[in-house]
Amino acid sequence: MEQDNIAVGLDIGTTKIVAMIGRYNEYGKMEVLGIGKSKSLGVHRGVVNNITQTIQSIQQAVEQAESVSGIQIQNVTVGIAGQHIHSRQHPDYIVRANPEEVIDCNDIDMLCQQVHKLVMMPGEEILHVLPQEYKIDGQSEITEPIGMYGGRLEANFHLVIGKITSIRNIGRCVKSAGLDLAGVTLEPLASASAVLSQEEKEAGVALIDIGGGTTDLAIFKDGIIRHTAVIPIGGNAVTEDIKEGCAIIEKQAELLKVKFGSAWPGENKDNEIVSIPGLRGRAPKEISLKNLSKIIHARMVEVIELVFEEINKYDHQNTKKQLIAGIVLTGGGAQLKHLKQLVEYITGMDTRIGYPNEHLAGNSDPEITSPLYATAVGLVMNNLQDMRKANQLLDLEEEIIEEEITENTTVVDEEVETLVTETTEEISAKQKAEEEAAKRASISKKWSISNWAEKFKEFLDNAE
Repeated sequence: MEQDNIAVGLDIGTTKIVAMIGRYNEYGKMEVLGIGKSKSLGVHRGVVNNITQTIQSIQQAVEQAESVSGIQIQNVTVGIAGQHIHSRQHPDYIVRANPEEVIDCNDIDMLCQQVHKLVMMPGEEILHVLPQEYKIDGQSEITEPIGMYGGRLEANFHLVIGKITSIRNIGRCVKSAGLDLAGVTLEPLASASAVLSQEEKEAGVALIDIGGGTTDLAIFKDGIIRHTAVIPIGGNAVTEDIKEGCAIIEKQAELLKVKFGSAWPGENKDNEIVSIPGLRGRAPKEISLKNLSKIIHARMVEVIELVFEEINKYDHQNTKKQLIAGIVLTGGGAQLKHLKQLVEYITGMDTRIGYPNEHLAGNSDPEITSPLYATAVGLVMNNLQDMRKANQLLDLEEEIIEEEITENTTVVDEEVETLVTETTEEISAKQKAEEEAAKRASISKKWSISNWAEKFKEFLDNAE
């Protein structure tokens, strides 16, 4: 199978590691060729804390994806999150050497590279430089500066910053698993690509990705990323609360949360009870579903309030910054019953669950369209889009080279034609001159013979 147009996303989460292989089909939709999933043993709250276990989990997920697809995985795009991630705004500018030339990709790249060189706090580095609005010679609110004229090019940037050690640890795990790191993407940005429509990004939307160890936030307005944040609490905190509150083991707590858990206690009656098998022959334990919901509710209220605090930092109540599309919930934690209603109650904003099915091919496995795989789908999509852009640039460069070759060939042909014409003309002129000289010589010769004959006749006459 041809691997040129195939991309691989690797979602290294706190609870699971997912390797997904995909490509675009003839209709422009993403076709999942293979998927592998393993339990994440060496990651805590999005940060690697055991290199060996993480490598083993990555290898297990990758081998499973390779087995399903029959494709050998080489390059992967990795999603990154964790409590060490934070963001900030930064304005910057460049002064162009020739304002009479149009602004092109090189100018934008130069401006972004300049931002990448900013001095960060010790131990930190910039993960993403995301341009927002541009200004050209003081003219603001420009979204696409390419093709315009100007001397001073300015932009406001959204910077995503992370700890160097955490990023390097992920890179080391990937390389030690026998893979090449094609790129690193912030997980909420990947999830946004998978579950948000362009209309929602234009109208204004807050994406909340509830994972096992972290809850990620990405806010979009006017089609541009405006704010990102990572809350170091996720679904695992709920499982831990159930484990302690009900005095049961973690496996049972997770099972209870998934099968019977609800974020809204009012939905359960007082007499609804579930029986948990006892350990080593002990008597079964009975747990009230109402109490279970109260435990889940308390923790989810805390998470939502922390996220809502970040949304308020963006100042969403400002008319110009209003999030008309409300909130989209995704990630494994978004599958919790009645969570949508709880989010709407706390924030007062319209809420929906985000499924990564809009960009997937129609024959995709229903399991893949779960919010659980939103990040993995987004990573593959971003990788495919980057490959498509790279191919387009390559094609453009080839076209330019071909045009230059054609132009040069035309010029050479014209020069050769001119040279041939000139040479032909010179040869014709030379031939003409030679012919005329020959004629003159012939006439001269004839005249000379004729003149000699007359003189000879005259001599004979005189002799007589």
